[in-house]
Order: sequence, then C-alpha cells, then structure tokens
Amino acid sequence: MSVSYAQILETQPGTFSHACPTRTVLDHVMSRWGVLVLAALSDGTLRWGELRRTVDGISEKMLGSTLRTLTGDGLVERESFPTVPPHVEYRLTPLGRDLMARMLPLLSWIAEHADAIVDDEG
Repeated sequence: MSVSYAQILETQPGTFSHACPTRTVLDHVMSRWGVLVLAALSDGTLRWGELRRTVDGISEKMLGSTLRTLTGDGLVERESFPTVPPHVEYRLTPLGRDLMARMLPLLSWIAEHADAIVDDEG
C-alpha cells in the first residue's frame, strides 16, 4: 500500500502543519533515541538494564526521559512488579506494535544503505 504525501494532505487537511499534533508525534517517534527504543522493544519485553544495553550509547537520563515520553504517547507500556530490588518491564502497546510494523522496513532500508549514503557525503 503506497501512499503519497499529497494523498495524505488531501485526505487529512492540515496534517503536518505547524500546530498539528502530527509534528509532536513525529518528534517523539523519530527522535534520536525514540526510534531506537521502539526498535529494541519490537523484539519483545525488556527490563531497564536490557534496554540500556540494547540501545547503545543512551544515558540513563535520556532512557528515562524517552520511556516517559513514549509511555505518555501510548506506544510503550511500563509494568512495575512489587519486588526488592524493583523489577520494571517495558513493552510495546498494540499501537506501538502497529507503528513498528510500518517502521521496521524503513529501519531495514537505512541499515542496508547507510554506508553508501554516508560514503557519498565525503
């Protein structure tokens, strides 16, 4: 199913305009860390430490901030277990899984072509 930008604007007038919520969603989902956290969770439920190791280079502060944002957006679910030490798990919500079903092909394309694109910049 291929859709053009013009078709999106035709069927959803005002989409991607300055004040449109789509700008906020794009900012959260396509942020430097948001996309990587979502991609990591697309393989299943992860604990905090597992996420931190999977998303190479993310600080604890950024991981916490990103998870709060994605949880607030309804893309990630946080489950806390009453244990000592605390046990918290994160997983994609149905909305998050739907998003990643569409986004993983893009990530695959980027992984396949990144070297050639970066090499062309030099």
